[in-house]
Amino acid sequence: MLSNTKGLLPRQGAWEVLQSVAAGAYADVALDRAIKKYSLLGSDRSLLTELAYGAIRNRYLLDCWIDYLGKKPAKKQPPLLRWLLHIGIYQIIRMKKIPVSAAINTSVEIAKTGNLKNLAPVVNGLLRAVNRAYIAEIDLPLPESFQARIRQEYSLPNWLVAELISWFGESQAEIISRAFNNVPSFDLRVNRIRETPFELQKQLAEVGIESSLMPDFPDGLSVEKGLRDLNQWPGYTEGKWCVQDRSSQWVAPLLEPQPGERILDACAAPGSKTTHLAELIGNDGEIWAVDRSLSRLKLVTENATRLGTDCINVLEADSLKLLNIRPDWEGYFHRILIDAPCSGLGTLSRNPDARWRLTPMKIRELTLLQEKLLKSIVPLLKPGGRMVYSTCSIHPEENSRQIERFLSTCSDMSLKKEKQILPDTTRQGDGFYAAILELN
Repeated sequence: MLSNTKGLLPRQGAWEVLQSVAAGAYADVALDRAIKKYSLLGSDRSLLTELAYGAIRNRYLLDCWIDYLGKKPAKKQPPLLRWLLHIGIYQIIRMKKIPVSAAINTSVEIAKTGNLKNLAPVVNGLLRAVNRAYIAEIDLPLPESFQARIRQEYSLPNWLVAELISWFGESQAEIISRAFNNVPSFDLRVNRIRETPFELQKQLAEVGIESSLMPDFPDGLSVEKGLRDLNQWPGYTEGKWCVQDRSSQWVAPLLEPQPGERILDACAAPGSKTTHLAELIGNDGEIWAVDRSLSRLKLVTENATRLGTDCINVLEADSLKLLNIRPDWEGYFHRILIDAPCSGLGTLSRNPDARWRLTPMKIRELTLLQEKLLKSIVPLLKPGGRMVYSTCSIHPEENSRQIERFLSTCSDMSLKKEKQILPDTTRQGDGFYAAILELN
């Protein structure tokens, strides 16, 4: 039975999130479950989020501390103990505002009430050893090779560090690795049909939510302070805004959609780019949102209803088979968006568990799916029409090399422009890629 010790429930919840992620759950799903289980609000909710996501991002680094100061290597520790140590060590080495005594005492208390009673002295001893090393400014021994140092410092899988260096060189690889560990920005896209960013900024400020305009994203607001239940924010019910990362906001305008046009979003759910397209054409046109997941398509419908974008139609279908399902769509669309299923390698700060879930084999499978999508969707494009292929990845095989292969087999298509946005500690926002293609 947990006591009423201040800050104990968020730490208990974070420990449970780490256990769930290790068992295969997605971090955001596990986090939502823990927040609801313990009815956490305000600072407790923020603490749980920072502890869970921070410990997941830094898994390898935290293991290195256990390897360095523990009697057993991290991977030989009982899993429950390993994840609890991660929660405690993360607070000591990364959360400067948390008193060390609170980090240690709550970890020990959780051990005593969470089937680790006999190992509570181990928790206490190892966390105190980490603190002594931290006070004495004794850091982990630095590996000799650049690749091993980056892996340890930024807590990334070895294969990914090697790939980053091969794609971008050592200097850029380190910048990207650092950005992967940043707390991501929290951005809104303002619904231009119903409000302006400037007016919404004023409405948010009236209830203590601080935000700033984003010059490079005309519909965007970056929220800096005042996060709480989004449903209670000004303008939510009225559909004046939705949550969308700034880099994602960059994609839909590349289609240059015009009022009255027929537009296809071939991989639409949950609908942020679909509704953005509808807003860009002033809700005047015919947009089809296609996805093979009915439950995810419901999110598209819900978002479209709240935002008032009623020019959107939804179709549950596999986009690889659209021409067979709708033969009348051959050469039908003026604009097509393929926001392809991808590795998400540009979003590792936002999805911290993805770095431990991805493998080169899984990425290879995704590149094959992307290749099939491109070939299957292009017959639906009207002559003279425009298609945008996008991913939230920074992997060349999913991006520029994918487009090179596609163009080599489709002589009627031409590349007008492509751009790769890399994660960066100064720019913020996720990593994204897009290619603008036109049918001759």
